[in-house]
Amino acid sequence: MRNFLIQSLCLIAAAACLMAVDPVWKSKPAAQWTEQDARQVLASSPWVKEIKATITRRLTEDQLREGGQMGQPRGVGNDGVDPKDSGPKVSPNVFSGRGGDDRSPRSVPQSIALKLRWESALPVRLAELKSHEVEPPTLEGDGYRIAVYGIPGGEFKGDPQRLGEPLKNLAALKREGKKDVKPASVEVFQRENGAVVVYLFLLSAEITRKDRRIQFEAHIGRIVFAQNFELSEMEFMGKLEL
Repeated sequence: MRNFLIQSLCLIAAAACLMAVDPVWKSKPAAQWTEQDARQVLASSPWVKEIKATITRRLTEDQLREGGQMGQPRGVGNDGVDPKDSGPKVSPNVFSGRGGDDRSPRSVPQSIALKLRWESALPVRLAELKSHEVEPPTLEGDGYRIAVYGIPGGEFKGDPQRLGEPLKNLAALKREGKKDVKPASVEVFQRENGAVVVYLFLLSAEITRKDRRIQFEAHIGRIVFAQNFELSEMEFMGKLEL
């Protein structure tokens, strides 16, 4: 009898440990989420990725002229992406010439931290509501919405769709063996800590568990990235949520 009780207690303890390691979106009904639980979903869940994107180098004046451009491009993903005081430096050694250690940071690729989030996924929407976080005020319409947070820059004023129009052909969802899916619309919203770019992909793309993995890639001015999402991990209440 005593051995049976010990075994039962061990099983209960093991089950409790398993529940403890399960993430909140698997272990607890959304109605019971605390604000801290909700912030966990928005910070580190399968629908959210913190990534290192690449800021490509600035083109030289000769390269710009060859491409028919006059001056550096402006706008979202171009303005404010270079570190402060990153302009050309003068070599202290007059015999070294330019192009050595005196190269400007703008003349070589840099990295930048961004956050990608599936705004249309139910757990993300519930977490935003619970944590009182304001989601980007996108236009109405059904579809898969992915937001990119942390785009630097000044005050991008104007219609969000007009600001996002140049980015439409520079992004895609990619799946093995299927045609790339281009966004139906892109919107840009100014926040206190930078801009948010939101991509809308139509539901006609029909993303399913059978796709296994999906890659989101985009060019935002000089900012370039490609990020994979594992669809088997993006299930909520027994359903694929995107």
